[in-house]
Amino acid sequence: MASNLSCEDVRQDGIPTHKRKRNEEVAVLKKKLLIVDDQNGIRILLMEVFSSEGYETYQASNGKLALEIVRTASPDLVLLDMKIPGMDGLDILKHIKAIDSSIKVIMMTAYGELDMIKEATDLGAIMHFTKPFDIDELRHAVNNQLRLTGNNSYAVGS
Repeated sequence: MASNLSCEDVRQDGIPTHKRKRNEEVAVLKKKLLIVDDQNGIRILLMEVFSSEGYETYQASNGKLALEIVRTASPDLVLLDMKIPGMDGLDILKHIKAIDSSIKVIMMTAYGELDMIKEATDLGAIMHFTKPFDIDELRHAVNNQLRLTGNNSYAVGS
């Protein structure tokens, strides 16, 4: 039985265009966000906030899991706690940037330690938020970073 489909009607995955759901192609373009914090409550809150913003969200409670997700999912942005047992935020940041220097990282800290914040900025963090942070300010910062075009990033404090 011959098919009447042209090359334009079938995508690379072999699914005919007319059989796709309308929102299926939009899902492919979703920005990916990784939340790394050892506090479960913060991860859950941020997952809910950013999932509702339309991001594909991932979470990790430690450095090992965070780096595994960075390697497999290639997030566009990482929200990274500065103090995590085992591998601290600065070590995780170094590894993230070694894996993919284009991944944007926003640091979160309960400590206003200027030396650590400066080091994080020197290692490539684009900004930081001090806990407790205003969730709307963090949401706005993430939205701005993930909706920017090009690679014109610069470090900012909060």
